[in-house]
Amino acid sequence: MRIIFLGTPQIAVPTLEKLIDWPKGEVVAVVTQPDKPSGRGKHLHMPPTKVVAEDFGIPVLQPTKLSKSPETVEAMKSLNPEVLVMVAFGQILKQPVLEMAPYGVVNLHASLLPKLRGPAPINWAIINGESSTGITTMFTDAGVDTGDMLLKREVPIDQDMNAEELGTVLAKAGANLIIETLEHMLVGSLRPEKQDDSLSTHAPMMMKELGNIDWTKSAQDIHNLVRGLVPWPGTSTTFQEKPLKIIKTRMPYRLLDIDEAKRKPGEVVKIDDVLTVACGDGNDRLEILDVQPANKARMHAKDWANGVHLKPGQTLG
Repeated sequence: MRIIFLGTPQIAVPTLEKLIDWPKGEVVAVVTQPDKPSGRGKHLHMPPTKVVAEDFGIPVLQPTKLSKSPETVEAMKSLNPEVLVMVAFGQILKQPVLEMAPYGVVNLHASLLPKLRGPAPINWAIINGESSTGITTMFTDAGVDTGDMLLKREVPIDQDMNAEELGTVLAKAGANLIIETLEHMLVGSLRPEKQDDSLSTHAPMMMKELGNIDWTKSAQDIHNLVRGLVPWPGTSTTFQEKPLKIIKTRMPYRLLDIDEAKRKPGEVVKIDDVLTVACGDGNDRLEILDVQPANKARMHAKDWANGVHLKPGQTLG
């Protein structure tokens, strides 16, 4: 089976590597986003999928926008692909690409569709406090994650797992599911299932403003937000009008003592190995493990508290 792979970030790499190793397939090209500048020197860096493709001598196509690059579409068509496989490509495909291969375009989406359609399903599964999510293979159509579903796998979400960790788990599971989907495709045993739009939910793109912590929210909601916004855009608060990134939190493992109740939201209740902060109506508690002050490296919250002479009763935010 001749395959063109469309994908860009690290989460797409396990699927690409599985396809390269799959004895029944041949990856004839990788289509990915252009190299982008990053770091202080703004040096160009290749997308992770391009690095893998070049290691295996696979041709790489990097249109800025595939829908406005007819030469790229023609180059893809000339390779006579039998199927296109897409994982986190980041662009909406137009009809000439959707109709290019006899088997169509198989997309891997990181949710149990029709839940969490959109660009950030991993983040929102955690932010929403879900105890499980999953992956779905689907036929891509002209909509946004609206095509017919093929196969699904459910994946549990640990209460302290962040979006980066969940993405790694889903990427590995998704790579296996893509191969399973193509195996079924070859023998004609796939049974596409239309999505029920009435059950759909949306997972919009992450915005930087989403990371501003509101200490009047419950400890669980704040914990979910911190976990869900790793690695970008991250969550932050302030202390003495200076920004402070909150990198890692956890829910307390014990019930509150009676004398700990009725604090102001954001008030530091206790400082020991971690910082315990009041949330919600003042009766809720959240433990802060790691922080990052402005222009400094990540550090344990206790070390930061000692450095700024933080005392119980002082307030974050």
